[in-house]
Amino acid sequence: MTTTLTPPSTTGSVARGEDGEGSLQVHQDAAMAIEEGALVIAVYGKGGIGKSTTSSNLSAAFSKLGKRVLQIGCDPKHDSTFTLTKKMVPTVIDILETVDFHTEELRPEDFVFEGYNGVMCVESGGPPAGTGCGGYVTGQTVKLLKEHHLLEDTDVVIFDVLGDVVCGGFAAPLQHAHYCLIVTANDFDSIFAMNRIMQAINAKAKNYKVRLGGVIANRSKDTDQIDKFNERTGLRTMAHFRDVDAIRRSRLKKCTIFEMEASPEVEQVQQEYLHLARTMLEDVKPLEAESLKDRDIFDLLGFD
Repeated sequence: MTTTLTPPSTTGSVARGEDGEGSLQVHQDAAMAIEEGALVIAVYGKGGIGKSTTSSNLSAAFSKLGKRVLQIGCDPKHDSTFTLTKKMVPTVIDILETVDFHTEELRPEDFVFEGYNGVMCVESGGPPAGTGCGGYVTGQTVKLLKEHHLLEDTDVVIFDVLGDVVCGGFAAPLQHAHYCLIVTANDFDSIFAMNRIMQAINAKAKNYKVRLGGVIANRSKDTDQIDKFNERTGLRTMAHFRDVDAIRRSRLKKCTIFEMEASPEVEQVQQEYLHLARTMLEDVKPLEAESLKDRDIFDLLGFD
């Protein structure tokens, strides 16, 4: 199947200033940019909302469309890819420590693991709690992948990023991505976190190519609150995954939804992921959405 990758276009020159106000910003080394040609997606959302399940199933969907896919888990708990690999794979930071950070001593098979349907999987890992920067680990992971030329033959790269943490460190994947997808449920806390993530994306968009791609509604029967927020801010919902027990059970079985026993419910979820993957490849358009002030979300959502 032939598809055309459509990263967002950038026209004109942008003065390189601060990404955001009130903090020290660390700019990406130009040499660390991921090669043109690969569609790079960063997946964010409130902690526990289902980002890793969503990322892994989306990776599987891209692979079903014939794409060469690399998924990078950016979370110290390194559980992003286990439904693809059927195990908890060693992290980049752990492997680097074994060779005293001499990257020339590593082989690709030391830190890249093949998962379901050929999806290549990397877990960046992270420093012990309170002792270091997750952005540094993400940067080292991309550097290592580039040194071993592992990004040159990749069609799609998915960064699955820790929770709703959007500090300079865990916002680092936004410096590589073309689009950010935000996973949310139809509840106040998830949408509140989404609003803060929007602020981080818009800050990074001042100096990097990343743009808002859209919203993935997850674990929600209804989307009325998400719809209300989207209408107010200019966001759009790209996919809707209801609270389907087969998705929960696939996680417990350590597999993707594409490996679950066929049923109308499972097939509907599979088709939704395939539709999302096709849209990201062929028809996604960058959004110019504007986040709300925190207090305005209280006025917008809920009931009187």
